[in-house]
Amino acid sequence: MTAAAATGPIPGGLVHEGAFYRDAAELLALTVPFVRDGLTRGEPVLVAAPEDRLALIRATVGADDDRIRYADLAVQGRNPGRIIPWVLQAFVDRHPDRRVRIVGEPVWAERTELEQPACAQHDALINLAFAERDVAILCPYDVSRLAPAVLADAYRTHPVLVDGAGRRPSPTFAPEQVVAGHNKPLPVPAEPVAALRYDLDTLADVRRFVTGHAQAADLHPDRVADLQIAVTELATNSIAHAGGGGVVHVWRTGEHLVCEIHDGGWLTDPLAGRLAPRHDGIGGRGLVIVQALCDLVLVHTTPAGTTVRLHLRLAGA
Repeated sequence: MTAAAATGPIPGGLVHEGAFYRDAAELLALTVPFVRDGLTRGEPVLVAAPEDRLALIRATVGADDDRIRYADLAVQGRNPGRIIPWVLQAFVDRHPDRRVRIVGEPVWAERTELEQPACAQHDALINLAFAERDVAILCPYDVSRLAPAVLADAYRTHPVLVDGAGRRPSPTFAPEQVVAGHNKPLPVPAEPVAALRYDLDTLADVRRFVTGHAQAADLHPDRVADLQIAVTELATNSIAHAGGGGVVHVWRTGEHLVCEIHDGGWLTDPLAGRLAPRHDGIGGRGLVIVQALCDLVLVHTTPAGTTVRLHLRLAGA
C-alpha cells in the first residue's frame, strides 16, 4: 500500500496532523509533497527529525536555503520539553506575518520509556501552544517500530490522521486527557538518594549541594554550570511562589545525574515551561530555561505540591 501524500488544501490557522509510515518510501510519500507544496506556496518550511530521517528528506527536497531549514531533533529535541519553545516556536516567531509549515518527528524507537510521557505531552500541547498561530504541522510516526501505547497517544494528540488509507479525523482526539494522564507520580528511585531542605536563608547551600554531587559524578564543567542555573531557577521560584522553600534530592542512575526539586506549589498552566520567554522579560522564564538546559525534565503537579525532576546525561552514557 502506498502512503497517502500529505497534500491538498490546508486551511488557515493551526493544522496538526499525525502521519503514520512503515518504511522510508512511505515516509517520503507523506512528507515530501507536504514540504514541496509549502515551498510552492511561498511558505517557510522546517523539517525537524532525527538525522537519518532528515537525510532522506533532504536528499529528495534539497539542502538548507532561505526557504527550508532542517533541525536534528535527536540533538535539539533530546529533551522533549525543549522542542516547542526552542525549535518550533523559534521558527514560527521568525516569520510572524507568514504561514509556515513544519515536519516534526519527536518520537522514535530509540526514545526511552522514561522519555515517552514527555513526548506525548509535547505533542498534546502543540494544539494549545499554536492554537492562534498560522502553521501547519505534520508529525510522522514509524508504526513498524513504535509501541502500541505510543501510537495510541499519537491518535489522541492529533486531530487529523494520515496514512496509507488517506486522511481522516482522529476518532480518539483528546489532548487534554493525554496531558492529564501523564501527570503521574514519578517513579521512586532505586538508587541511594541525598536530600537537602532549603529556604531563603539556605539557597546558597543548594548550589553547593548539587555542585558537589555533579562534580563527584564527573559531569563536564559546562554541564555542572547548567545544573547550577536550573536548580537555582527552580529553588528561587519555590521561595518566591511556593511557600518559601522546598527539598532537593540528588541521585545517580546508570545514564543520568538526577536532581529533583519538590515544593508546595501547583503548576496550573499546562504550558508552563513550554513557551519561549516573552521579549519584555516579564514572567515565564524559569521553567523554560530549565527545559533548555537539561536532557530530560519530568513534572508531577497537584494542589498538594509539585515535583520537577531534572536529568543530565553522564559522560559515556
